Amino acid sequence: MRIPLLGRFTPATWTVLAWCAGTVLTVLFRVRLPGEYESAIGPGVVFLRWDGVLWHAVAGLVTALGARRLTTRPAGGLGWVLAGAVIGATPLSVTELPLQQYLAVDVAVYFLAAALPRRRSLGALGAALGLLVAYLGVRLVCGWTAGISTELPVALLVVIAWLLGSSERRSREHHEETRTRATEQAVTDERLRIARELHDMVAHSMGVIALQAGAAKRVIDRQPEAAREALGTIETTGRETLAGLRRMLVALRTEDALAPDLGVADLFRLAESTTAAGLRVELRRTGEAVPLPPEVDVSAYRIVQESLTNVLKHARTDHCLVTVDQLPDALLLEVTDRGAGPGPGPSGFGLVGMRERVALLHGELATGPLPGGGFRVTVRLPLPASPLPR
Repeated sequence: MRIPLLGRFTPATWTVLAWCAGTVLTVLFRVRLPGEYESAIGPGVVFLRWDGVLWHAVAGLVTALGARRLTTRPAGGLGWVLAGAVIGATPLSVTELPLQQYLAVDVAVYFLAAALPRRRSLGALGAALGLLVAYLGVRLVCGWTAGISTELPVALLVVIAWLLGSSERRSREHHEETRTRATEQAVTDERLRIARELHDMVAHSMGVIALQAGAAKRVIDRQPEAAREALGTIETTGRETLAGLRRMLVALRTEDALAPDLGVADLFRLAESTTAAGLRVELRRTGEAVPLPPEVDVSAYRIVQESLTNVLKHARTDHCLVTVDQLPDALLLEVTDRGAGPGPGPSGFGLVGMRERVALLHGELATGPLPGGGFRVTVRLPLPASPLPR
């Protein structure tokens, strides 16, 4: 049980140091210092006698034993510290438990409030306040004088110590909860990122393979060369997909981030492979082609790839237009087709993945049918204020 606020010292060390400080203050208040006519407080009958010194030694030993038990047996440890406060006050001829003898109790209550659940720490507070009441009650029952008004500051300091310790505990618990939530969110984000990468990679490749396989099946008897070319495209696409999956698995096994090896510059190759699959892709790129941040570069590629996959699956057309406009402050993407299909299905993961990518980059996404037929995907991804070095 170590409280970061108080550094490397243990609760036992701080409690013993508090007792020592209280003892030093007790001596200073009861001896005449230079410049004083008399001591601030009467020293008491046995304060400086051998039996008074023995009482203080016993009080210090009892307090040290209790301080050592605070971390293992909090209730018993606090009981010993409270006993040390009573023993230390006995030779002082006082009508209440002095503040100096209660400093060790205050420190112990603070640490218990900082380390224990609220109910148990309230028990420690009750024991510390109860001892003050019991001490005064015994004196009143015996007909002795009791310093009731002077005991109030002592009780107030105990309450303050408990409040500080309780605040430290709540702050630590809040920090742990925040850290746990952040860890869980990081795991969730990583799962979603991997899911998006797998979906975008596999869905596009499977779409191309399915289209080429259907074409090969239709022409295998009449046009064997065309069928052979389609099968070659299937083989190439399958090998590229397997290579991408292998890179992803290697990155996961070595706990590295997925390498951003695809970007806007690879869109021309994507357009060529999609055109070879039967969907003619017209790619137009405008603006200054300066290097993009890796996360923007990869996301732009995956968004276009997913859009082309949706055209292949749903649009029932043989042509689409991809426009990439790189502005100083944003990257604009637009994928349009004039197909007669219904557009991307509402239950698929493609548009969800695109929305997640755009949201992570604080961008804007708009999708919807076009007047007269077709579908359009428009994306705006903000860029840093200053361009990256070439």
